[in-house]
Amino acid sequence: MQSTYNFWLVALSLVVAALASYTALDLAGRITLLGRTLARHAWLAGGAAAMGVGIWSMHFIGMLAISLPIPLGYDLRTTAYSLAIAMVVSWFALFIVTRGELKASRLAMAGILLGFGIAGMHYTGMAAMQMQPGIDYDPVLFGASIAIAITAATVALWIAHTLRDSKQRYVITKRVAAAFVMGLAITGMHYTGIAAADFPAGAICGAARGINSEWLATTVTLFSFAILIVTLMLSRFDARTTLLTGSVTRLTGQIVRMAAFDALTDLPNRRTLTERIELVIESSRRNGKSFAILFMDLDGFKTINDSLGHSVGDEVLKAFAHRLSSCVHEGDMVARLGGDEFVVLLEDLASPRDAEIMAEGVLARMRKGAWSDGQPMQVTPSIGISLYPDDGDTVDTLLKNADAAMYEAKRAGRGTYRFFEAGMNEVATRTLKIQSALHDALSSGHFSLHFQPKFRGDNGELAGAEALLRLNHPELGLLAPMEFIPIAERSGQIVHIGHWVVRETCRQIRSWIADGLPPMRVAINLSPRQLMQPDLVNTVLEIVREENVDCHQIMFEITESVAMQDAPKTIEMIHAFQNHGFEIAIDDFGTGYSSLAYLQRFRVKQLKIDRFFTNGLDADGHEGDAIVSAIIALAHSLEMDVVAEGVETPSQLAKLKTMMCDEIQGFLLGKPLTADAFGTLLHQQTAPA
Repeated sequence: MQSTYNFWLVALSLVVAALASYTALDLAGRITLLGRTLARHAWLAGGAAAMGVGIWSMHFIGMLAISLPIPLGYDLRTTAYSLAIAMVVSWFALFIVTRGELKASRLAMAGILLGFGIAGMHYTGMAAMQMQPGIDYDPVLFGASIAIAITAATVALWIAHTLRDSKQRYVITKRVAAAFVMGLAITGMHYTGIAAADFPAGAICGAARGINSEWLATTVTLFSFAILIVTLMLSRFDARTTLLTGSVTRLTGQIVRMAAFDALTDLPNRRTLTERIELVIESSRRNGKSFAILFMDLDGFKTINDSLGHSVGDEVLKAFAHRLSSCVHEGDMVARLGGDEFVVLLEDLASPRDAEIMAEGVLARMRKGAWSDGQPMQVTPSIGISLYPDDGDTVDTLLKNADAAMYEAKRAGRGTYRFFEAGMNEVATRTLKIQSALHDALSSGHFSLHFQPKFRGDNGELAGAEALLRLNHPELGLLAPMEFIPIAERSGQIVHIGHWVVRETCRQIRSWIADGLPPMRVAINLSPRQLMQPDLVNTVLEIVREENVDCHQIMFEITESVAMQDAPKTIEMIHAFQNHGFEIAIDDFGTGYSSLAYLQRFRVKQLKIDRFFTNGLDADGHEGDAIVSAIIALAHSLEMDVVAEGVETPSQLAKLKTMMCDEIQGFLLGKPLTADAFGTLLHQQTAPA
């Protein structure tokens, strides 16, 4: 008996199969989130019913797509059996894919059982037609349909288990694509099973008076669509409700924690610290005990942050916070105020010595080991200590005074600690005034340049000059560079000030040339903050060109300690300057522990011997002479000139000349001069005798 297929009904059966498959994938993700709860069992049962109806209805839509020249119908009891098989198979599939782990052996066994279940549902549905004589099945196609069912079931289980995590990227798109593939496999098995069926000529359908096939297919299709869509909607709504509830709970906890703890280090923040100090103050007033505030700031942290990036800086902060927490006693508080500022609250002090011991222990601990993934960065804090009630009886006063003591520790050489003293507030106040004065110093013309001459070591002729920055404020008076430059460095104002120094130096050079004086090379110091600027070379080059000055007349000085903080980057920057015609000198040589390998790669024009070694020519006898002589010999072997700075005595000058030092700089031969005074000196040096 020949059969034909209705294309639209075949397509509809594929859609139903794909929708049922997507429902299975969505339910797998939903049930996985529920854990071992009553709701999990409820969703397993409901999901199995919805999936079973979907797969079962696809079978009957596929049967309706077949056109036979005889009336068709279905036995109600046998049809119900096939539906029951579909639901049991669906429950088994959901149960397997939502378990914690799906091993290969378990996947294979489950795929075989599920495949036989799907095939059983299909052939039970076929038996519901009660054909007389019975349907003959082609053994090859019959076996192929079962093989397809097993393969499809195994792949479907694996896909569903893989996509059950709703947090995956593009999970909806993946589930839609997987549902289409699974739908193709299910319908492929169905139509292979139908192709295996051979309806004998003259056969009749014994259930033709039973359930009408068209009525059954139409009813089941609509009912199945309704059940699957409602199930998906309930799953989405329930998942969103659960997610929203969990998100609100987590968000509330996060808000509470964010209000009290620092996000990076997980330490108490300023608010929490303030509340704790207030409680300790009240307790200390009642029992007459003392406590201490240790205010600390990481030395050199800004350089790390600027040169190596914020991610490395964050790792340093986290490492420091961890070590600091391990230094204190149980019951004491460690807090982060922000940036690289940390505070330790030490309660119930027996004497100030307890705070001193704690500060010494913190400094010793921080000097050990490596930081940030093994990079050997020695980052230590400067610590300021204030005591209750001697140094204040309020939170603000105690923190302010500890902060003032911390800045005093920085001025004392960093990596140390200081107790608060009354005079420190005056220093802190002056620091704030200087920082404020720096803001308008450029626009108000408070800055000026002095030029310290440098002389040839062999004949005493003028060899050049070093530009030195001066600040003369109408209220604060004449400020020493060592007082205002560190403040400008910390605040970042040194970058714009440095640009002004380059421009003003170029203008003075051009002015001297306009007065008929010979070109003179002038050295300019570059600060650590300037060297961190990625556009430093281009900015300087633009200024020099705007002022119409030859690049060879400018030499930049970099201190050895700064150059060695990031030697590869320093090399790159030095070569960029040299490519444009600028010369580079390493200042304060002997204090930065540079290796010979890097010194050779720097390829600078000059080495400037630090004044500490120059003073040693008088103070350290033979040893001082040997060190300076070795530095000069080393520089000459690398084809570098040597400048000795800080020359103040005739004996120092005599020894340096004997050692063939190339240039001499110091108060003995010439103090810093104004631009006009240096022009006069230059005129005297070049005038005919």
